[in-house]
This record gives sequence, C-alpha cells and structure tokens, in this order.
Amino acid sequence: FVHQFLHGAPAAPEVTSYTSQVAFPPLAQSTAYSAFLQTGQNYGLPPFGAMWPGIKTETGLPEAPSGGQPGFLSFSNAYTSTQPGQLHYSYPSQGKLQPHSVSQNNAVTLSANMTSTGKIKEILQWHSSVFLLLLITSNNLPAGAALPTSVALPAGGRDQDEVGRRNSVGKAKGKGRRSDSSPPADSDLERIFLWDLDETIIIFHSLLTGSYAQKFGKDPATVLNLGLQMEELIFELADTHLFFNDLEECDQVHVEDVVSDDNGQDLSNYNFLADGFNGSSGGGASGTTTGVQGGVEWMRKLAFRYRRLKEIYNNYKGNVGGLLSPMKRELLLQLQSDIENVTDAWLSTALKSLLLIQSRGKCMNVLVTTTQLVPALAKVLLYGLGDVFPIENIYSATKIGKESCFERIVSRFGKKVTYVVIGDGRDEEFAAKQHNMPFWRISTHGDLVSLHQALELDFL
Repeated sequence: FVHQFLHGAPAAPEVTSYTSQVAFPPLAQSTAYSAFLQTGQNYGLPPFGAMWPGIKTETGLPEAPSGGQPGFLSFSNAYTSTQPGQLHYSYPSQGKLQPHSVSQNNAVTLSANMTSTGKIKEILQWHSSVFLLLLITSNNLPAGAALPTSVALPAGGRDQDEVGRRNSVGKAKGKGRRSDSSPPADSDLERIFLWDLDETIIIFHSLLTGSYAQKFGKDPATVLNLGLQMEELIFELADTHLFFNDLEECDQVHVEDVVSDDNGQDLSNYNFLADGFNGSSGGGASGTTTGVQGGVEWMRKLAFRYRRLKEIYNNYKGNVGGLLSPMKRELLLQLQSDIENVTDAWLSTALKSLLLIQSRGKCMNVLVTTTQLVPALAKVLLYGLGDVFPIENIYSATKIGKESCFERIVSRFGKKVTYVVIGDGRDEEFAAKQHNMPFWRISTHGDLVSLHQALELDFL
C-alpha cells in the first residue's frame, strides 16, 4: 500500500471480454422537473406582533392581521374608509421594507443545479440577511453584530441603531422610569397624536343636540340640561377672562399667529377695557391709522390680547377654579361629576390614552378642533385638560379646515415624524387620508378602550 501511494498504483488488470455481454444504456432523466408551485401558506415574514410584540409601525413590517380587530395596524397603498376602533395606514410602498414571499407568480424552480454548494450558501446568506434586517427593524440587533455588506441598512434602522449605541448606557440606567415632565424638543419627536375634541375626548356638542342621549339610551332632559349648564360656563369664562367679545370676529388658528405684531410692551398695568380696541368693527383694509381694523395699531392691540390670553391659560391650566366665583366653582365640580356619570366615564377613559402618550419621551398630543380658538381654550380648561394640551399644541380649524391645519402641523414638526389622527368625524378622517396619516375612529367607549390597549401594547 505504501509502495503504491509513493510510486503510483499499478496498471489496471485486463478484463476478460465475453461475447454474450450486453452494454447497459446510459442513464437519462425520464421527465423534466417542473416548477414547484406552492399551494399552501406562503413563506415570508411573520405577521405584525406575532414574534416581536411592540414593534413600531415605521419599521415596515408585513401586513397586519385583518378582520376588524381594533388595535392592529394594517398597511395598504389604497386608502379605505375605516370602521370604528380600526387603524389603517396609507403609507406609500417606496422606502419600506417589503415582505418576501413565494407565490405562484414568483415560484422557486427546484432543479438539479439548486443542489450545488454555491446555491445553498447563497440561500443561507439571504436568510441570514433577512433575519438581521428583522432584528434591526425591531431594535433587537445584538451588540457588535455586523450586517452583511450586500444588505443595505434602512435609514430609520441606521438612525435607531446609532442612537441606541449612543444611549445604551443611559437607557439601561433609566429603564422602567417615567420620562420627565419637560416636553421633548421638536427635533426629538417620533410620533404625534392629532386629537379631535368634541365627541372624541369630551362629550359636549352631542349633549346639546340630544344625539348622545338617543344613541346611548340616556334621559334626554337630563342630558340637555347638563349640556346647557356647561355651555353657559364655557361662554362666561371665554367672555370674562379670555377676551372672546373682542376676539370672536378676529379668530385665529393658533395663539401665535399674530405674535409678529406684538412689540413686547409690558402689559402688567395695561388697561384692555380702555384701549379702544373693537374686534367687531367694520372694515378690514390695511393701513396705519390708529384704531382701524387691520391697521398697525389695531393689530398691535390684537396681539396684546392673544399674548395675555396665553398667559392666563398657562397660569390657570391646572386650576381653572381660580378664574371662577365660589358659586361657579362648585357648579363646575358638580357638572364635571354629573357629565362623567351620564357619559359612563367617557373623559376618564380618554384621559388614560392621553396621559400614556404624554408619559412617553418622544410623543406628543396635539389638539385640532373645529371650535373657535377662544371657546376651545375655555372647554379645555373647564374639562380639566389644560395640563395635557399646552396652548402651543391647540389649533382651531374653524377658518381653514382640518386638512390645512394638518399641513401647518406637518410644516412645524417635519415629515420624519409619524402622525396618528384620532377623531369621530369625516373631517379629520378625510384630512388624514389626504396626508397619508393613520386614522383611529372613536364612536363608542369600546373604541377608547381599544385605543388605550393598543398604546399599552406599543402598537401605536
């Protein structure tokens, strides 16, 4: 054996030939392998939340479970009207991580060359890349893990990964701790929730129209009486302390809209009753004549009122009773209790979601209402929502509509932020559609409960 290994094997011995021997025919493949068409469940990425609960919507994961279950996100390129308690995303497909699946239009051909070592390695490398992408988009990429050079890291994932590395120590120290009370900077925001007011957070308008009593089987006379008493308090507060008599005809979308006309004059001893301002005066031509509506002096006095309005809101947002007489203060407390009882704790249920969003470090609540700005501020204060909505985050869509309001908000906070619209009406739903924003409809208590559950599970 050693000799043959060193010097080579001897020549093969001759094989005796037999005349009766028949040569075997060469082997040939009888039938060609056809493409394998998968008829069962397609292989692909797992459904939303199946393996990685709490994954954010912007990761571009596959389509969510359908079937009308509230709290699940569904992605589609075509916008459809939503049902109560459902959330639909209308993001364009560009720039999103698309699910890979095998279908009849995209069949895998199982042929002989697929068994080669190169193909197997290629398949394994592809699966590893997809798995790493999943880890990245779910913020679960292990420390020090390297992404294959053939796989491009999504921009969002790259930013999150970089921020995660920089803040890994800080996050570990602060785990399980509530964020501080200071609002996040606009550049740090990741998600903004755009809320409607009436019949979404509070019940007010439907108390006056009788629609709430009819829908939920309440006593119409009792419900109407509560609505009328609250309406009286709203306009009394607006007229007495929030300059509504002066500002009703010069309503603004936002409290800062006329700040450029404010010269910064000290208003400590300013007499608003004697400055000659008349918000309902005729005319509207611009000019420099003192007292003419639209003139420099008139605009300055208008700006003074909005500045003072902002100061009053900030000073009393946690204690609106300080603006009321003792008798009115007692009436407000009784009204708040009675309305909560007759609406089956509607406001308290909505507040759970509002406060949960507020407790997050990079989320914000913004109010967009069709009520005029001054009465809207009075509603917010009287319903105890002043600490939830800073006055800078309150917009009135009375003049320009909700679609234009949403456009202003996007211009303020930028397009990198994810916006979620929550409301009960067609106005906000249509505006959400126009801006490709997800919309969560509120029609019943169950929709508010489902919203809170979705927030708790970090689906929103």
